[in-house]
Amino acid sequence: MSDNQNLLAEQRRALILEEVRRRGGARVNELTRKLNVSDMTVRRDLDALARQGALEKVHGGAVPVAEASTHEPGFEAKSALELSAKDDIARAAAAMAQPGSAIALSGGTTTYALAQHLLDVPNLTVVTNSVRVADVFHSAQRSPGGPQAGRPGAATVVLTGGVRTPSDSLVGSVADAAIRSLHFDVLFLGVHGISAEAGLSTPNLAEAETNRCFVGSARRVIVVADHTKWGTVGLSSFASLEQVDTLVTDGGLPAGAREEIGELLPELVVAGEPEPEPDEI
Repeated sequence: MSDNQNLLAEQRRALILEEVRRRGGARVNELTRKLNVSDMTVRRDLDALARQGALEKVHGGAVPVAEASTHEPGFEAKSALELSAKDDIARAAAAMAQPGSAIALSGGTTTYALAQHLLDVPNLTVVTNSVRVADVFHSAQRSPGGPQAGRPGAATVVLTGGVRTPSDSLVGSVADAAIRSLHFDVLFLGVHGISAEAGLSTPNLAEAETNRCFVGSARRVIVVADHTKWGTVGLSSFASLEQVDTLVTDGGLPAGAREEIGELLPELVVAGEPEPEPDEI
């Protein structure tokens, strides 16, 4: 990184968090040199990330937060993390949604980013248990100049109802009954954690059951998860990797993990990377 003085605060903080996670900690003076910004700027960024629960400040720097398998961050805390990766993933996943299809979007910040890229896909029927996702479509329909304002083919959105979680998802018996009664062409599923051993997991037991219902009602399951989710295990597993058709992730996923996933899943899509050049004949 040469000159990052002009980076937006959210971009700079994402880089700091990535460095802290990758190395298991970072000192303020190391981050100032790497980002080419002042000590004061780095300390403000660390304060902001610590308030979000993304890292823990220590004397002279910061270390990753040791999360228990039952820890469930709120939507605002998660929404500040891996922003560019989530946008790349959302863009790639949106290209997989066919006009006129019935799709489901689970809760999460990556599916929230995906919803914004789905606004121009015509005639979708969208079922979601995410208040935030539903608001994306409803706000676009209400906005006079929004992508869906007065446009034929705007998405029909069904919000399941249920009990609200810290991540603004609706779960419980009401949500589960609604989802079980429906059938989706594609499920776009955000996850707390994904691993070869535990499959897909979440720290919220009620959300795990709701996600099981989603997976059971979908013809195709597409998991949208940035690279930090690989190797993370929550309290409750709700699906095995055998139930996943496609994983859409970002270029931060290590080569070893890509090889392992390639052996376990039918399709791995790494968003934000250039397409490989065809072999010359």
